[in-house]
Amino acid sequence: MTTKRARVAGFAAAAAVVALSLSACSGGASASTADNASIATATDAASAGGMDALIAAAKKEGSLNIIATPGDWANYQEIFDGFTKKYGITINPSQDSASSQEEIDAAKKLKGQDTAPDTFDIGSSVALANTQYFAAYKPAGWNDIPDAQKEKTGLWKVGYYGVMAVGYDANKIKTAPKSFSDLLKPEFTGAVALNGNPTQAAAAAGAVAYATLQNGGTLDDLTPGVDWFSKLKKAGNWNAADGKPNTIASGETPVLLDWSFNQKGYATSATIKSGGVDWKYVVLPGTAYVGYYNQAISKDAPHPAAARLWEEYLYSDAAQNAWLKGGAYPVRVDAMQKAGTLDTADFPGTLDKMAVMSDKQATDAGTLLNSTWANAVG
Repeated sequence: MTTKRARVAGFAAAAAVVALSLSACSGGASASTADNASIATATDAASAGGMDALIAAAKKEGSLNIIATPGDWANYQEIFDGFTKKYGITINPSQDSASSQEEIDAAKKLKGQDTAPDTFDIGSSVALANTQYFAAYKPAGWNDIPDAQKEKTGLWKVGYYGVMAVGYDANKIKTAPKSFSDLLKPEFTGAVALNGNPTQAAAAAGAVAYATLQNGGTLDDLTPGVDWFSKLKKAGNWNAADGKPNTIASGETPVLLDWSFNQKGYATSATIKSGGVDWKYVVLPGTAYVGYYNQAISKDAPHPAAARLWEEYLYSDAAQNAWLKGGAYPVRVDAMQKAGTLDTADFPGTLDKMAVMSDKQATDAGTLLNSTWANAVG
């Protein structure tokens, strides 16, 4: 399973800089310059000449270049397969583990080439800082997206979001934790791990934010979360291993704080199951810590029609339900629930209260973690 550690909204300031390889797959034949010029200014399907015209132009291009969007992340493979089956367009993936900033860097470096990314799946902090690289577009379903989760002209819009959750091997942990205080009990001795280091990995930093909220703090100051992990270490329950699929499968990390869509992937992984692990996860009562993932079209997309058709598909019921199946919350969840189009079998339930980092909170969080984590937890 691929883990895109530095991509979660809000923690770009805390993420490590990873070297970027730009060996993207070759794209298909682009549409003509005239077609590109027309489609590249379309801000919705109507201004592209209608859906039939958009589909025809996208099929003529024949390819879609995506970046930092692995198939085993939030059930993206089902979305890839559905898009290709419906439209016959080849998807060319590159840089599955790239960070949000590296997506932007690749677009700048590859500008004018057929291998440049057409679209972005990007964290909020980086999206807000790089809107000059996006093309405004409003797909069908635009009105279902809450105002706070989209840029008003369509430069970016949330596609789905993850929720911090506690995963555990039910063969070792017989009673599911109901609170963070449960994780301090003897049955969790040496068990509780993170997906990476909070000073470098956004998923791990999100776990500290989650601990902060669960212990009465706010996202303005993550000190309560750092203090809680210090307490966890003193109790002997901290596990310093870097939690990932192979450590779960081997039993090295029987409890892991991570995003809901990663937890769902662990639970369904054949590799993890083959290790005799019965992986389950729970979103604890109280305020849920959320990480938004935004969709955006590159203004320099080599396949502008396919990029726009891709967004149309992402906000369809089919793709939104695919994200839900993968353990993420689709952005249109409320509207689909009201319309009766949500796949309720995969719906974990409405979140009573959500918290997400603002840009300033993210910057402050990164500064705090860099200055305190090593001494407090190590």
